[in-house]
Amino acid sequence: MVKVTLKDGKSLEVEKSTKIEDIAKNISTGLYKKSLGAKVNGKRTELMAKIDEDSILEILTFEDEDGKWILRHTASHILAQAVKRLYPKVKLAIGPAIDNGFYYDFDADFPITVDTLAAIEKEMSKIVKENLPLERFELPRNEAIDFMKQKGEDYKVELIEDLPEGEIISFYKQGDFTDLCAGPHVPSTGRVKVFKLLSVAGAYWRGNEKNKMLQRIYGTAFIKKADLDGYLNMLEEAKKRDHRKLGKELDLFSIHEEGPGFPFFHPKGMVVRNILESYWREVHTKAGYDEIRTPIILNEELWHQSGHWDHYKENMYFTKIDDNDYAIKPMNCPGSILVYKNSIHSYRELPIKLGELGLVHRHEKSGALQGLMRVRCFTQDDAHIFMTKDQITEEILGVIKLIDSFYKIFGFEYFVELSTRPEDSMGSDEDWEIATNGLIEALNSAGLKYKVNEGDGAFYGPKIDFHLKDCIGRTWQCGTIQLDYQMPERYDLTYIGADGEKHRPVMVHRVVFGSIERFIGILIEHYAGAFPTWLAPVQVKVMNITENQIEYLDKIIKMLKDAGFRVESDIRNEKIGYKIREAQLQKIPYMLIIGDNEVKEGNVSVRSRKDGDLGSLNVEDLILKLNAEIDQKLNSI
Repeated sequence: MVKVTLKDGKSLEVEKSTKIEDIAKNISTGLYKKSLGAKVNGKRTELMAKIDEDSILEILTFEDEDGKWILRHTASHILAQAVKRLYPKVKLAIGPAIDNGFYYDFDADFPITVDTLAAIEKEMSKIVKENLPLERFELPRNEAIDFMKQKGEDYKVELIEDLPEGEIISFYKQGDFTDLCAGPHVPSTGRVKVFKLLSVAGAYWRGNEKNKMLQRIYGTAFIKKADLDGYLNMLEEAKKRDHRKLGKELDLFSIHEEGPGFPFFHPKGMVVRNILESYWREVHTKAGYDEIRTPIILNEELWHQSGHWDHYKENMYFTKIDDNDYAIKPMNCPGSILVYKNSIHSYRELPIKLGELGLVHRHEKSGALQGLMRVRCFTQDDAHIFMTKDQITEEILGVIKLIDSFYKIFGFEYFVELSTRPEDSMGSDEDWEIATNGLIEALNSAGLKYKVNEGDGAFYGPKIDFHLKDCIGRTWQCGTIQLDYQMPERYDLTYIGADGEKHRPVMVHRVVFGSIERFIGILIEHYAGAFPTWLAPVQVKVMNITENQIEYLDKIIKMLKDAGFRVESDIRNEKIGYKIREAQLQKIPYMLIIGDNEVKEGNVSVRSRKDGDLGSLNVEDLILKLNAEIDQKLNSI
């Protein structure tokens, strides 16, 4: 007998080699029907696996991220099987589960079209109805290579040949189809009842631009049709909100062939950007931060010292100056460190908080670029806090509070992840343990629920990540807090303690927006381009009915501008209905219509983007109304 400890702490004894699916049945018939896979001692596995030793067992359903992953992973195999049935000459590449779905890459000598997707979906439905069991088996390296060669699967052969010696090489068979795969999967194809193929895109084999371009089919899978319908509706809404489309329509930004991945901000886009930066400065000044500015290009040796050379150089740009090697900064932290190191510091000064709106450059592959969401240069709203060890919890709590206040003003909900030590990291186990525990203590003190994201920390320290949830349910990773013991050591940072001796400070790296460019992209989609009045590039548009009102219109515009509002006029020789529609398409919060009656009475006719016709107001009352709306928003946090 072996002991199985469940997620809720209860334990039970089962015979050795009992299948996990049988354990699930014994726990609850309802649980078994919902189960998709399991985690044994923290490792994802499948229901068909056996328990051979005392273990911690978690049964996974679609409510668990790992459960979703297993279902969607199997859906990718069903997709591949359908393609091979319909088009036997197509060669298979890879097909993982991803956030919100799955994909599979194919080498086909014909274009995969919308009609092709419909045919593949139909065949996938047949495979689901066949309810084929997924059976795992393993082969030695040579046999595995021969097996794939016989099937003509060149990409699979390459994958096997690149596996390290001693690696277990496993396959999964479902009916007439077998694929190289580490698993895990649901027990049978019949479990994948609700799915949809979404799109086709190009993808280089293994992400290398020098390799062949393959065709990638994206899809998704759910347990309930209502959830799939909701997801598809969200995708349709997301298309309408695409920041690239709205950015062009609203004249906010552009990206040109002369600089792929390097965004150009237009005057209206700069209004939004400057408001965000001004608000950032105001909040950080109140929170005790001092702003600095550090160079974009620094000597290459600095990046060796920081560890970026060993852990990040593939993402960096380099140049030469006077025959010396330099790097364009991908991060701001070394520059901030040099500012700290420029003078001697006492423990009485700590914490020292240095904030920087720093422009950084990172090499992104052309296929990964996406409007403002993925660019090659962006501004990080960085700050670095240098502190003593006993200040860690208090300072991290302060950062959490500051980040919370930022997100609330935009109406964002968020969830939190704690990311732990990655494989590619530097520093001792002891330092990492102390740093990780410091973050956990701060999260607990703040009363924040969080999910542990194993192995996804920065190479120099663990981190807390903030994932925003927008108004249509999508999530975006923006803010982060990273606790770092490594760089103070590498740069020999010190402060003079109360004992008169030198001590090593602890360093926190943190951002709120993350990338200002990306945050603006998120805001465009979150608001569907209809920015709130305080953030709108143009807050008021004033329009006349005939030429008789132009003199009065100019007077109104001056009054509004003098009161600090961003105002435009529309005095074109067009019908007023056309002007109003144009202003609505530009998502202007307030439209003022001036006709002969308004001139005579000394008022304006006010139309709100949100509430429609508000009737006639004098300009003084309108100014009070607008100021009250803006002040209420900005003072509500």
